[in-house]
Amino acid sequence: MPTPHTPPAAVRRALRKLGADIHDARRRRKLPMAVVAERAFTSRSTLQRVEAGDTNVSIGIYAAVLQALGLLEGLGQVADISNDSVGQALASADLPKRVHLKRSTRSSRNG
Repeated sequence: MPTPHTPPAAVRRALRKLGADIHDARRRRKLPMAVVAERAFTSRSTLQRVEAGDTNVSIGIYAAVLQALGLLEGLGQVADISNDSVGQALASADLPKRVHLKRSTRSSRNG
């Protein structure tokens, strides 16, 4: 059995916002919960939990709901390198200061 987990407040806030955004997107599309739940291959009660930002719903379910709403592409951009300024800075700092070319030996030329 998994260990009980209480995510940090920042995670709970982010998921509540994601859930609210999913709720708003569904309403803008004028789609009933039953239709979105069916398209996401989940239940209406699970969709309610997604829209509430429940931290116990798997990311796979969130992704399926986003796909059902035509919003899945945004999920693929979340940790993309172009959005990761910290990762880019760390990678740049790790670059060598100088690059040394290996000199070829004469014996390999005269083969």
